Amino acid sequence: MKNVKSKIIAIAAVSGGGKSTITSRLNQALNNSKTIYFDDYDFEGPNDIIDWVQRGANCNEWNLDPLISDLRSHVSLENIEFILLDYPFARLHNHLKNIDLTIFIDTPLDIAMARRILRDFKNMNAEAILDDLSNYLSRGRIGYESMLKTTKPNSDVIISGLLSVDEIVDKIFNEIECRL
Repeated sequence: MKNVKSKIIAIAAVSGGGKSTITSRLNQALNNSKTIYFDDYDFEGPNDIIDWVQRGANCNEWNLDPLISDLRSHVSLENIEFILLDYPFARLHNHLKNIDLTIFIDTPLDIAMARRILRDFKNMNAEAILDDLSNYLSRGRIGYESMLKTTKPNSDVIISGLLSVDEIVDKIFNEIECRL
């Protein structure tokens, strides 16, 4: 088997937008791929996300060294064709400009919110859910909107989050074939 240069594919979406599901399903479907999930790390960065967004959401304020180290480790592995990066910033961080393909799953905010509540609040009481919704309305939504203004337009491909998981994966396969 010959060595191949790993292609890095970043998949972004708002929270609840489907990036982890799509990354996982794409990994199952591709041969010789590895995954890296942004949420698996505890990064040094801004303490107040809303303040960070209001100041311009500069991705370079996040120290992504642990993720970058793991990415380099995966790239150095022989015969790993694709590295799938569940990652919210496309190529906006100065240390991750070398991503080969960036995908943005464009999920309507109401659907993303419903998915997030179903995922994160299964065992919570109604008060916790109402508190989260109140926070979303009073300050959290700005973070979601920020991604639509920054990450989305800086992505190579935008795919509707209204499609089924299989349809999204098929569209990404087509983009991989055409672009990589």
